[in-house]
Amino acid sequence: MNRRRNFLKTISAASAAAFLPITSIAQKMKKQKMIHQVYFWLHDENDTQEFLTAAVPMLGKCKTVGKFIAGTPADTEKREVVDHSWQVSCTLFFDSLEDQAEYQVDPQHLAFIEKYSSMWKTVKVYDIAI
Repeated sequence: MNRRRNFLKTISAASAAAFLPITSIAQKMKKQKMIHQVYFWLHDENDTQEFLTAAVPMLGKCKTVGKFIAGTPADTEKREVVDHSWQVSCTLFFDSLEDQAEYQVDPQHLAFIEKYSSMWKTVKVYDIAI
């Protein structure tokens, strides 16, 4: 009987210890602010202005986006470490990883993809925890 009781104590402690990291990760996810940077390479560089003024602003209207910035490559000096090859970029700020996950299924985001994905040949995303 004593062995059984010790076994149950051990199993209970192990179960609680295994659950704590999941709870901790879930709490951290709610608090983790992030930046979502998106870079677009367009099929036709002549579409840059339309894409910048009509397309990407749709993303900034998604309900969980805290702040939105869009632009084109700065006319900085040509250096090996600087990539000027993309046409349009946007930066979106989120208050949590959950907000960013919600953004992925936001009807406005999905409408943007459906309407404008034919304009880009490549898109790259960089997500940054802040």
